[in-house]
Amino acid sequence: MSILSTLGLSSDRKIRYAIVGLGDIAQEAMMPGVKHTGNSEIAALVTGDLEKARALGKIYDVSDIYTYEQFGQLLASNKVDAIYLATPNWRHAEFAIPALKAGVHVLTEKPLEISTSQCEAIKQAARASNAKIMVAYRLHFEPGTLSTIERIRTGEIGEVKLFTSTFVQRVDPENHRAQNGVAAGPLFDMGPYPLNAARYVFGAEPVEVISAVGTRDPAAGLGDFDHTVAVTLRFPEGRLAQFVVSYALNALESYFAVGTQGSIGMQPCYTYGKSLEQTVTSGQDEKTHAFKNTDHFGGELKYFSDCILNDREPEPGIEEGYADVRVLEAIATAVETGGRVGLEPFDRAQRIDTSAQMEKLRAVKSPELVGVSNPAAGIDKVPKN
Repeated sequence: MSILSTLGLSSDRKIRYAIVGLGDIAQEAMMPGVKHTGNSEIAALVTGDLEKARALGKIYDVSDIYTYEQFGQLLASNKVDAIYLATPNWRHAEFAIPALKAGVHVLTEKPLEISTSQCEAIKQAARASNAKIMVAYRLHFEPGTLSTIERIRTGEIGEVKLFTSTFVQRVDPENHRAQNGVAAGPLFDMGPYPLNAARYVFGAEPVEVISAVGTRDPAAGLGDFDHTVAVTLRFPEGRLAQFVVSYALNALESYFAVGTQGSIGMQPCYTYGKSLEQTVTSGQDEKTHAFKNTDHFGGELKYFSDCILNDREPEPGIEEGYADVRVLEAIATAVETGGRVGLEPFDRAQRIDTSAQMEKLRAVKSPELVGVSNPAAGIDKVPKN
């Protein structure tokens, strides 16, 4: 019996969300998919640009609009049950902590924050609250990703010993990601994808950053941070993970899990708006599987709202977010020092449930963006040598 039945509430109740941060990810991917979740609705907008918010309010029929400085008023208004947090990475704690203290549920974009100390502060607020928090690892609900995890868990490719990944794109020098240093750079912005993938492929936590090297490309026109970062991680039982992330290269996304009896490759593997493809090899035999394009954002929102309505702890929760940030922080240290960085033992009690977490909402069309652009837009303006 669901908690709704216990409380005598209607099963068609919808969770009322405030969208906090109206940048490209919120506009292009999350907001268009809210309506067809069936259990969620947009009730308020929070932004630093009221003109943009008013325009979006007309599109989505939302009249309750707040500035960032008025966030406390929103929390006290009883007009929302939850927030979707899509501010820049370094502003997640700023909004997540007061929301949790007010008993408002939080779905936050990844990474959880940009330091373990900020993650700990969020964790303490969550422990003291009745509200739930989930980190928006949308691939934890995507059919192709879950198929890969299930194939590995059943031993189809033997014991997996190696994970390799490339996730690169060219970012517009005028985008905020190119203007706010390492906190907005590829390590914290793109790094969570291959790092999280390595962790769910191995079903384990890394024990050491063996090496991490950053490079800068003056011709890219980007800011004062490493534009490309290459990483090697050691996992228990002699397993290795290697990945590269970049803001300065032509778009490419792939990963390979290599085992003693075969391998599984995913390409594309991380982005949304396209079907993901899986290639499974066993000896000399190779089979390719294409997975229908789904609404990643609507799917994760539907799942989180269901967890709220039925009082279930969501996966990926706050510990999953912390698990990545502690490694990203160690990688940043390794880049800076040029040395190895050990990681303290860290256990995860909750892992992905490949059957319970699959969501198959149809893909939705991305709308025209208001007052913002996709991070790759305008790359033709990058100066050439």
